[in-house]
Amino acid sequence: MSSSNTVLITGTSSGIGLATAVASAKAGWQTIATMRDVGRAGALLDAANEAGVAGLIRVEALDVTDPGSISACVQQVVADYGRLDAVINNAGAGYVGTIEQTGLEPVRNVMEVNYFGVVEVTHAAMPHLRASGGRLITVTSVGGVIGQPFNEAYCAAKFAVEGFMESLAPVAATVGVHVTVVEPGAVASEFVASQQIDIAGLLAAAGPYAPALKSYIERTQGAFRNAQTSEGAAASIIEALTAEEPPFRVQTSSWARGFSSTKLADLDGSAVQMVTASWVAQPVH
Repeated sequence: MSSSNTVLITGTSSGIGLATAVASAKAGWQTIATMRDVGRAGALLDAANEAGVAGLIRVEALDVTDPGSISACVQQVVADYGRLDAVINNAGAGYVGTIEQTGLEPVRNVMEVNYFGVVEVTHAAMPHLRASGGRLITVTSVGGVIGQPFNEAYCAAKFAVEGFMESLAPVAATVGVHVTVVEPGAVASEFVASQQIDIAGLLAAAGPYAPALKSYIERTQGAFRNAQTSEGAAASIIEALTAEEPPFRVQTSSWARGFSSTKLADLDGSAVQMVTASWVAQPVH
């Protein structure tokens, strides 16, 4: 048992999830750091030890594509700590390709992790977040605001998550739960490396799309050479976790804000939330 606020984070074996787990523990939160394969926890545990917060981080198995795994993990956390104060949906999967050549299977796979996984975790956590007046934070992407070439599956899933959370936010607020989406731009993390993209193979198989794909890859490689750190992105997540009144929408860098502003005038989501919250407000008698 712990008197600390308790946060469950998905996808913590590397990158933003790892950095967020360490940062939340440094902020004094009892951190349940989850990942599909707990055998990959070494980097997280090393970072926690180095930061002096190993005692506040507990690693648990959670596969966001397995409803039983999600339910078991959430229920165990509540049984052990008596409460769940926040959830950070971070686990994700990317895919590079265009629909004519990829077909539907990769799209379904990416949606399963990036969208349905988030929905399933949210479903399991909401009763406990409602009980604690907690926080639901979801790492989306600037790709959830602006569609990007050869990222049709990834951006579709992130658009779906943003729509789901924007719709949920005013409803969740009526029962005391804050909902926030966090939108990183390019982040120098193992997420990119984990996609195991065979660039030469992609270009060789791209056919009529090869010139466009080559341009996209060259541009993207440049962007990731100047990317934000995982720790920088995690800092924005922790701000949303600890702020008294967190906004609905948070960009993690000045680049992400500038890029998103080409489409969003309502950068922090307050104008949309003001409108939709009025739809579920209790009438004054």
